[in-house]
Amino acid sequence: MTDWLLWALDAALGLALLAMLLTAWRLLRGPTLTDRVLAVDTLYVNTVALVILLGLRLGSDLLFEAALLIALLGFVGTVALSRFVARGDVIE
Repeated sequence: MTDWLLWALDAALGLALLAMLLTAWRLLRGPTLTDRVLAVDTLYVNTVALVILLGLRLGSDLLFEAALLIALLGFVGTVALSRFVARGDVIE
């Protein structure tokens, strides 16, 4: 890889970590339950982005599969959490 591509990947990794920190702040501060649910969903998306960037940086195919699993679990978790907030239970 060229030097500018490695620099761009490192910058993107740093920005993804910054986004995760800001999202974690929103998760802890609230102020409403809806904000917290959206923060959890955003953390999943940021985690997928971070894992994909690490996969590009390290050249590992295994990290791309891990990103797919995280995305799948994040979607299911967000749906379950949203149903719990809206209805009070997950399974009807």
